[in-house]
Amino acid sequence: MNEWTVICRVEDIPVLGARRVARPRGVDVAIFRNGQDQVFALLDRCPHKGGPLSQGIVFGTRVACPLHNWTIGLADGCAQGADEGCTPKFACKVEAGQVLLDPVELATLALDLAPPVAGPNRLSPLPPGEG
Repeated sequence: MNEWTVICRVEDIPVLGARRVARPRGVDVAIFRNGQDQVFALLDRCPHKGGPLSQGIVFGTRVACPLHNWTIGLADGCAQGADEGCTPKFACKVEAGQVLLDPVELATLALDLAPPVAGPNRLSPLPPGEG
């Protein structure tokens, strides 16, 4: 049986917002909370141009990417409507008001993807013409 890692309390995540979880390697994970106190976890990287989803606006069970307003489903990480692409999702659960993530996924999932192109996770300057 897999042990889960306690990340924070549900109330530590802003309603209709997100909190980032740093990892020793790879892009951070974004934990989202909607208006019904449901909690979801996705890689903090939009599948379109790599925008930081943790800085997006949560509505229902979706988040709008702050760069180009793509709508990403929180349950599956996939773009909605005519847009295509998915960002990795992470197993997440809430027990006794605490948010837990799978430590194996945190250590192994999506380590090969580049960091977001904007925001606090960006490691290098923006390419010319994208600033």
